[in-house]
Amino acid sequence: PMNFDYTDKVKGMQARLLAFMDEHIYPNEQRFYQEIAHNRSNGNAWVPTQIVEELKPKARAAGLWNLFLPHSPRAPEGLSNPEYAPLCEIMGRVPFAAEIFNCSAPDTGNMETFERYASESLKDQWLEPLLRGEIRSAFLMTEPEVASSDATNIQCRIERDGDHYVINGRKWWSSGAGDPRCAVYIVMGKTDPEAPRHSQQSMIIVPSNSPGVTVERPLTVFGYDDAPHGHMEVVLKNVRVPVGNLLLGEGRGFEIAQGRLGPGRIHHCMRTIGAAERALELMCKRLNSRVAFGKPVSAQGVWHERIADARIMIEQSRLLTLKAAYMMDTVGNKIARAEIAMIKVIAPNMATQIIDWAIQAHGAAGVSGDFPLAYSYAHQRTLRLADGPDEVHRNAIAKLELARHIASATQEVDMPVTRGC
Repeated sequence: PMNFDYTDKVKGMQARLLAFMDEHIYPNEQRFYQEIAHNRSNGNAWVPTQIVEELKPKARAAGLWNLFLPHSPRAPEGLSNPEYAPLCEIMGRVPFAAEIFNCSAPDTGNMETFERYASESLKDQWLEPLLRGEIRSAFLMTEPEVASSDATNIQCRIERDGDHYVINGRKWWSSGAGDPRCAVYIVMGKTDPEAPRHSQQSMIIVPSNSPGVTVERPLTVFGYDDAPHGHMEVVLKNVRVPVGNLLLGEGRGFEIAQGRLGPGRIHHCMRTIGAAERALELMCKRLNSRVAFGKPVSAQGVWHERIADARIMIEQSRLLTLKAAYMMDTVGNKIARAEIAMIKVIAPNMATQIIDWAIQAHGAAGVSGDFPLAYSYAHQRTLRLADGPDEVHRNAIAKLELARHIASATQEVDMPVTRGC
């Protein structure tokens, strides 16, 4: 049976994490953004912030490092998905917090990909320094020339040449590739355009300093460049890597993508719930602190309705996230795919609505940089596209639902119709 009570171990970690946020992260939010602004005015926003680097050793010392890790030989202390969910939610309250605990996207998904699908030598070379937080990584899948919501469209070519593969293609929305510490890419491309649709793709490990790799430009999200992390457009021109860098084997890219994106999607949803909780908290504080038309704004009836709806929406989302997390651990990502798809639709839609109300409650201040809401909205709105757009997830949910009823519908149709005379 599903049990939504957190264990004593998780409750203890929650308490430590909340204390860490209160002591080290909320008080340094402004400093984080000021540092980036200072670096930008000095001509280079793409350098790691000192504040995040200062806090990482403190997070490790507090035992709050690599919390996302599933059980594995390299992570005997790994957590289950339901154990990680409440911790991930707390980190999601501040956009840059997850990196301080070595739990940020896309590195978490990439580390899981290395753990599940890479050879031991690739793990030694890349996974170990990622787990120690010494390097960062990026995931190169989406392309500007095709509708990447259908991953079978990917055009990037990966061609065998003796002991090497040669890679040619153009990628974009390669999150994390702006960071100067980003040392390794996981690249999806076509090894065999003539194979069946879902067997054309492969995934390969490409060091970011390989000859032929050019990071062309950062893309902006509602005007934010998300430095020093960034979402980059990357060109790969005749990039050569050893044959051993291919994950699992030719034609298995789609399978790896499905394995990688399950945990990535659910982690985004967990963080999204944290962002929505924080927006609701800021909204209530603001409404209580302002007077309009002779009474506190919080006494105006329309806000009671919005606050109630926000609480209901958050609770629904959290319960479905926990159900999906539980199913991923008990029956696996494949059986849980409907629940993963459902929460991936619900969570960012829920959060953008609540953040939108919170912005409204703050008046013009809500859209400014003085409060974290505008930036949070931009991030959550992006998540309706990242890791598959809402429409693709809804399509998958509908197909699964229809398939459940096809067998019974066929039986009903085939039954003879008899009339009494």
